[in-house]
This record gives sequence, C-alpha cells and structure tokens, in this order.
Amino acid sequence: MKWSEISIHTTEEAVEAISHILHEAGASGVAIEDPAELTKEREQQFGEIYALNPAEYPTEGVLVKAYFPKNDTLQETITSVKSSIDLLPSYGIEIGAATVSVNEVDEEDWATAWKKYYHPVKISDTFTIVPTWEEYTPSSPEEKIIELDPGMAFGTGTHPTTTMCIRALEKTVQSGDTVIDVGTGSGVLSIAAAKLGAASIQAYDLDPVAVESAEMNVRLNHTENVVTVGQNSLLEGIEGPVDLIVANLLAEIILLFPEDAAKVVKQGGLFITSGIIAAKEKIVTEALVNAGFTVEEVLTMEDWVAIIARKG
Repeated sequence: MKWSEISIHTTEEAVEAISHILHEAGASGVAIEDPAELTKEREQQFGEIYALNPAEYPTEGVLVKAYFPKNDTLQETITSVKSSIDLLPSYGIEIGAATVSVNEVDEEDWATAWKKYYHPVKISDTFTIVPTWEEYTPSSPEEKIIELDPGMAFGTGTHPTTTMCIRALEKTVQSGDTVIDVGTGSGVLSIAAAKLGAASIQAYDLDPVAVESAEMNVRLNHTENVVTVGQNSLLEGIEGPVDLIVANLLAEIILLFPEDAAKVVKQGGLFITSGIIAAKEKIVTEALVNAGFTVEEVLTMEDWVAIIARKG
C-alpha cells in the first residue's frame, strides 16, 4: 500500500498544535523530528527509549510528518491542513515558515520499521513503559509496568507532558479513587491510574482511532475491569462527582473547560493538566483559579509544565 507523507517545517512552539490538526485531518500517524532532541540534557536517573540518528533531523526548526493513504482526496486534505495551520498565529502560536512538502512512501517504511528504535524506559520511580514487542523483567517488586503499543498516532508515553502527568498521578491517586482522563490518546494515563489503585476510570477521546488504541492498550495491561474507554468531546455531557480529572492536552484546549471540570470534580478533588508549554503557564493558572481551583503544585520538565490544582 502507498502512503503520502506530508511534512511541515515549523517551530517547536507549533508542534503540538500542528500535530493536533493533522490527527483531526485523519492522519494515520505523526512523527516529529526536532534537532533539539540531539543535544537536550535529560534526567539521568531514567533511561532513553530510543536511539537518535542526527541524519534524520533538520538543521533548524522542526519537521512534523504525517501519513495519509494515497487517494483522490489528498489534495483537499493538504489544503485544509494548510488553512488550519495558517490560523495558528491568531492564537499566539508562532509557526515559522510552515512550508509543506509531500512524498510517497511504502507502508513498511513507516508502519513497522520505526519499532526497532524503541526500547523499555523507566519514566519515574514507579513506572517503566515497555513496548509490546520488547521483553522486560522488572528490577524490583515495587516497579510497575505499562505495556504499550503506541501506534504511530499516539506516541510512546514518554513525552515530558505525559511523564509529568504520570508523576502527578503518583503523588495524588488514592486507593478507590474515581478518575476521568480527558483526551486519553493511547490510554497510558488511565492505565497508570488503575495500577496506582484507582477504582474506576473513565477515559475519553474525540478521535475514534484514539479510542480504539486506548481500548487495546487497556486490555494489554489487564485494566479493562477498571478503565472504561469512550468517545466524547472533553467533558461534554459528563456528570460527576469524581475524585480526580487528568487532561494532557494543548493549553488552548485546556482553557476551554476549567468551569466544566469544576462542576464534575468533587469538592476537594483534583484537576491535573499538562500539555502546557511554559509560556502558557500563567494563562492556564489564571483560568483554573477563576474556575474555583487552587494551584497546589507546578511540575516542570524541559519546556513544559503540568499543574496540580484542587477544587475549593
């Protein structure tokens, strides 16, 4: 099968937003090539999940690559993606040149070959993420394993925003808690909450492909008795109360529903948000406070933040 690779040369700031646009346009996979990854200092106590090849990275800026089936609607898709990207500056997101190029690739070139670069990685004192095709033995009885088949669309669970969310869950989840995971993606946060002792987790995503991916990973980790996956737009139509809501999304999307989160989470309950680039921390914090939350802790990693906020 032939696929079309759409490549956008943009800024690091715009990566999350453009990735979201590509997913919404129906991309079967997204890859990010950021040269900063080659020299970035990382936390030494946790391992790397993949080996980087400098030849695959641009000399400046970031490449966001998406994969679509080659068909008659491709040009229409490209036009729609370009239009959405061109609107990002109006939301305060710098997109750089945002040049778009298209190449044809064979399915094998992107759907399976990438797996050879991925290995188990310890992302916290508690959790190690293990790709399903890798063998791994825990180093201690306390170590918890999340087995993940990330797929090309939802990543490996080791992006700083996901790692911070998992560490925030480690700090906050109590045995028997009820949890909602907004924008679940691969389902990794729901799985982590289940393994930390939560009694019931509702995992929602608007993208039906994400719902399918999350359901598969929930079954892989034998947490289907605790985690229920469904398709939904943010917290629309969702009733509480629950003990905790976690959302690893773009700051611009998080800003759409602090008031809804305040209605759904119980008094004294928690709202964990991530996917927030450092420059957006203040506006997200202000929105949370205005909705009735008190910020208890801000976690930082590289250029990202996660916020733990309590209602009341």
